[in-house]
Amino acid sequence: MSKTATLNRIGSNVTVKLDRVRDRIPTPLLDTLSNNPRGRVLDYKMTDGTGIGLVLELSDGSTSWFFADEIIQA
Repeated sequence: MSKTATLNRIGSNVTVKLDRVRDRIPTPLLDTLSNNPRGRVLDYKMTDGTGIGLVLELSDGSTSWFFADEIIQA
């Protein structure tokens, strides 16, 4: 049985789980998240036809998307 992640509402504040993303993101993004792993949900992103990701605005003003199970409510 697959584990279903709960989607956060657009505009909500969330925290990226660094242990879940550390091996798949580029170094500059990892540096940004290491300084402040919090972000604000801007939008949803269809990932592969069955999954949904979340587009976040990060502390430095940049945006990036993450799978729903890689973030938690702040």
